[in-house]
Amino acid sequence: MSKADDIFISMCKDILENGFSSEGEVVRAKWEDGIPAHTIKKFGVVNRYDLSQEFPILTLRPTNLNAAIDELLWIWQKKSNNIKDLNSGIWTSWANEEGSIGKAYGYQLSIKHKYAEGVFDQVDRVLYDLKNNPYSRRIIANMYNHNDLHEMNLYPCAYSMTFNVTGRKINAILNQRSQDILVANNWNVSQYAILVYMLAQVSNLEAGELVHVIADAHIYDRHVPLVEELIQRTPYPAPKLLINPDIKDFYDFKVTDFVLENYQSGPQIKNIPVAI
Repeated sequence: MSKADDIFISMCKDILENGFSSEGEVVRAKWEDGIPAHTIKKFGVVNRYDLSQEFPILTLRPTNLNAAIDELLWIWQKKSNNIKDLNSGIWTSWANEEGSIGKAYGYQLSIKHKYAEGVFDQVDRVLYDLKNNPYSRRIIANMYNHNDLHEMNLYPCAYSMTFNVTGRKINAILNQRSQDILVANNWNVSQYAILVYMLAQVSNLEAGELVHVIADAHIYDRHVPLVEELIQRTPYPAPKLLINPDIKDFYDFKVTDFVLENYQSGPQIKNIPVAI
């Protein structure tokens, strides 16, 4: 059984059994038919994934890893805020006519700042420190820029990464203000695990732990029966992640440089309603 499945099942059971319902509250999100989208939530969920042991992808249902990596590269490598640079339609609802999502996500990572060591954007600063000062306790990338929130079409959900090297292992904390557990949980876990593997390879380090901190971990009301069915399924063993070993530059990675070997999963849940 995949450990990611164990973590997911345990988290969902806890939310469903011990979570707080937003019924009776005024909520921002609505379903396509205009009805308020209420949730059951837990505050401050913390999940730990040992990336040295296995790649944390769900087997209960498939996660589209190629699309998840494509979005990750769009944010962290291309540093883009335009959906024309993305090979899926996942951001279409938040983009304007020009394709921009405003000063969000990749835009924030592209802003250059002056440091004692030189001028870097946030990604290049992380890369510089991992190679030149790996044991620093200050290796952080943060996309939650209050000065620009009014110009973002959606505030960042997964908004910061803190990197910490212990021995030869790079560990990371992913901070997320809010998460739709059914739609996005394993998507984010898989893609930020990929980011840790990428940084490890180009920095001559090994992947360690990914700690995922979710402030508001919620299951939408219309997702409850889907989640209840999903966590009753029998998981499969975790697949093996293969990464092109020839890539030594962070900006050379492509989606095709990552392959899952022996990925088995249960059937996909089709037509999941998404609250906007």
